[in-house]
Amino acid sequence: LQKRGTPRWKRVLGWTGPVPRPRHGHRAVSIKELMVVFGGGNEGIVDELHVYNTATNQWFIPAVRGDIPPGCAAYGFVCDGTRLLVFGGMVEYGKYSNELYELQASRWEWKRLKAKPPKKGPPPCPRLGHSFSLIGSRCFLFGGLANDSEDPKNNIPRYLNDLYCLELRPGSTVVSWEIPPTSGPAPPPRESHTAVMASRGGVSRLIIYGGMNGCRLGDLWVLDIGEAPQSRGPGWSRTLTWFQMFRMCAASCLSVSPSPDWFLS
Repeated sequence: LQKRGTPRWKRVLGWTGPVPRPRHGHRAVSIKELMVVFGGGNEGIVDELHVYNTATNQWFIPAVRGDIPPGCAAYGFVCDGTRLLVFGGMVEYGKYSNELYELQASRWEWKRLKAKPPKKGPPPCPRLGHSFSLIGSRCFLFGGLANDSEDPKNNIPRYLNDLYCLELRPGSTVVSWEIPPTSGPAPPPRESHTAVMASRGGVSRLIIYGGMNGCRLGDLWVLDIGEAPQSRGPGWSRTLTWFQMFRMCAASCLSVSPSPDWFLS
């Protein structure tokens, strides 16, 4: 018998509406009972926006308008109320983006945002495989993979471990990048990692796990945001227990760097 409260997987069948074609490298966010799916790769970069209604088991394609972005894969996707933000990703073979788009789901309208650059330092470079996490009114961008070649067909990969904060203003399209000062050793460069926000006792933390930088990684890092002194900004700290637990079996090195077309196949 199934115990009450035990999580149970169930494959969803019998849906109706225009079903998305198979893909990978896409992203999804939820707005109440809706799951919004955008982008990904399937014999090229997908530019479709699909919405799944979990209450009615129906897919639909909203009639979007405005500054509709190109398709992208391995990008950042967050939801702030009914406002969705898309940053970066692969837009074509070997070509990465650092564009920022907003989708207002209340009217399905896209808008390209021009974020103010940091007061000190350059804005984020084009990248894919980064994490983009919303904590309060701030989005934290970490890491990813850049292509240092001017020719997209000649991939020169560069793994990143930079940290940016996108300051959002409620009810406004005015946004700005900041480079928060940090203390402690930062995580090694990586892409395709996971990042989640956790809060306990009024303290927010950004938790980063794994990824790839030529080797598959199994380390765990915590960015303490709420506990850091105001004068110094957030600081990185390593969660030693998890790092030691996965360290023995984490490294699985690749003989070659990942191809920039792995989302296209």
